[in-house]
Amino acid sequence: MKNSNHPRRRVLTWALGVFGFATAKPILAAAQTPSATEGPFYPTPTMRRADVDNDLVKILDSVQEAGGDVFMLKGRVLDGDGVPLAGRRIEIWQCDMNGKYLHTGDRQNIEFDAAFQGFGHDITGDSGDYAFRTIKPVTYPGRTPHIHVKVFDGDREVLTTQFYIADHPANGRDRIFGRLSQNDAAAVSMVFGVVDGIEQAVVDVVV
Repeated sequence: MKNSNHPRRRVLTWALGVFGFATAKPILAAAQTPSATEGPFYPTPTMRRADVDNDLVKILDSVQEAGGDVFMLKGRVLDGDGVPLAGRRIEIWQCDMNGKYLHTGDRQNIEFDAAFQGFGHDITGDSGDYAFRTIKPVTYPGRTPHIHVKVFDGDREVLTTQFYIADHPANGRDRIFGRLSQNDAAAVSMVFGVVDGIEQAVVDVVV
């Protein structure tokens, strides 16, 4: 659950205010977010850092921050009628700036960034809002840059998908991205912009 007493959680709560969920887009019916494979590197609980929150760039009690291009990933979780869904758990996981996952099955001879959380979660607020502080995804052997996403309703997994960088040159060569229709690709593509000096991307998720 969200903890407003956590100092880093307060930073993200402030960021949500800056990014303006008070001026959220009007509620409209929307097509379901396309699902995608979980992939082989979903970290089990024993593989995850002790610090599992929505700031993947800064591990609790560590001075160092993760390498890579930091940004805010935010959006809302909605149902098919565009109604915000509060209290939903949303998880993300991705490789570090070197292209390695926090998973024992990733056998690349690369050191995983010790300052990168690799996996995190948030719980949606009353307006269905979520937010993560993370790094822009990078290429992984055979894949275009992407972030893995899961959404849960209680203990029930309701969606597994992947987010991509809009117009990345490797998208056209990616076997998973290549299966998406134009509309589905747009629904899971991150378009970056800067608000008050902070880079962000907004992706709503419809389950």
